[in-house]
Amino acid sequence: MSLQQQVNELEARVRQLESAGRIRALVTRYMQLCDQLDAATPLDELAGLFTEDALWEGKGARYAASFGGWRGRAAIADMFRGYMRTPAHFALNVHFLCSEHIEVDADARHAQASWVMLQTSTFASGASHLNAAQLQLALREDAGQWRIAHFQTHNLFSRPTGAWNDAAELPVPAAHLS
Repeated sequence: MSLQQQVNELEARVRQLESAGRIRALVTRYMQLCDQLDAATPLDELAGLFTEDALWEGKGARYAASFGGWRGRAAIADMFRGYMRTPAHFALNVHFLCSEHIEVDADARHAQASWVMLQTSTFASGASHLNAAQLQLALREDAGQWRIAHFQTHNLFSRPTGAWNDAAELPVPAAHLS
């Protein structure tokens, strides 16, 4: 392999690694915005994380019935707009992601990614819920920015729970620093 071929190969690998980092940042920002979804959420920023022709869909019996599917950035924005109210739909909403897998195509313009998501929520009503889902995303570079082209969330389990935030003291050792 020539020196130029080695350089080209390294440049391609760097582009793929940088793309994976940008995708990770994109999905992190999406989750941050969903965690604070209320009337003050920057809807243009949230919708801008998706391509113009994106598809957002709930999969499986539970999520298909609860969320359905939304095609196009404007329709996805309308779906999120339904959560943007006062008082906020979520009094507490925290998404945890794990089991990440990101595959960036050789062209560094398309990618497939997946995560397992755990969501802890308390609603304005005071009820709390625990959900786990498998996320499958197709992403693409669009106008110099990575965006979500297809977002699928497939419910793994869901259940109501007690309150997440309790005033009980934390069980820590009695010794304290002075």
